[in-house]
Amino acid sequence: MLEVQNLSKRYGKNLAVDQVSFTVNDGMVGILLGPNGAGKSTIIKSIAGLLRYKGGVFIKKIPARKVEAKRIFAYVPEIPAMFDALTVREHIEYIRRAYNSSVTEEEVEALLKRFELFDKQDKLGNELSKGMMQKVSICCALSVKPKVILLDEPMVGLDPAAIKELKEVVLELKEQGVTVLISTHMLEMVKELWDVMFVMEKGKIIGSYTKEEAKDQDIETLFFQMTGGEEHE
Repeated sequence: MLEVQNLSKRYGKNLAVDQVSFTVNDGMVGILLGPNGAGKSTIIKSIAGLLRYKGGVFIKKIPARKVEAKRIFAYVPEIPAMFDALTVREHIEYIRRAYNSSVTEEEVEALLKRFELFDKQDKLGNELSKGMMQKVSICCALSVKPKVILLDEPMVGLDPAAIKELKEVVLELKEQGVTVLISTHMLEMVKELWDVMFVMEKGKIIGSYTKEEAKDQDIETLFFQMTGGEEHE
């Protein structure tokens, strides 16, 4: 479970996020939506522990700043960062050791094969394309075997095969009871994945829907209804 309680963040006099609260339960996929400048990135970075903020963030009821919470939490950033002198395989090994993960060598190899990195595992971080770095970042996050995972625009830069695999991974995580939060503007990429959606505008949550509440309406229709936009925009 991921809980965000009354989260607020200021940049100087600018209130970027204003008393935002939401919950994504175990085994559910939450989608955080909103136009540019809505505050999504600030919330994502706050949950990931990259920003100071007011309010509370809880991972499985544990305050997110505690080591116990960080050990069961994984984050795939929008812009992946690699160590120039580490290979693909060494990146995963670094994360595996840092988290004292129970993931096996066989599971690591399966991840590398799944995301078409097995034959590239000896490439250095500074030799990777944006798409390859994204795939390494995803493999690193999965190697933690997280209970809660946060993905920020995870499909940007991925090829169609990797997008298909990532969607399948998200559904598998859901079946395993993992909490998934995806921040994205690519509505068509998540329409078959979501269980609950949260729409942001001007630093606030302006509406949310569960899949059950939506009934026959798709995520795009709901989003544009709440933001006052048009589906063709």
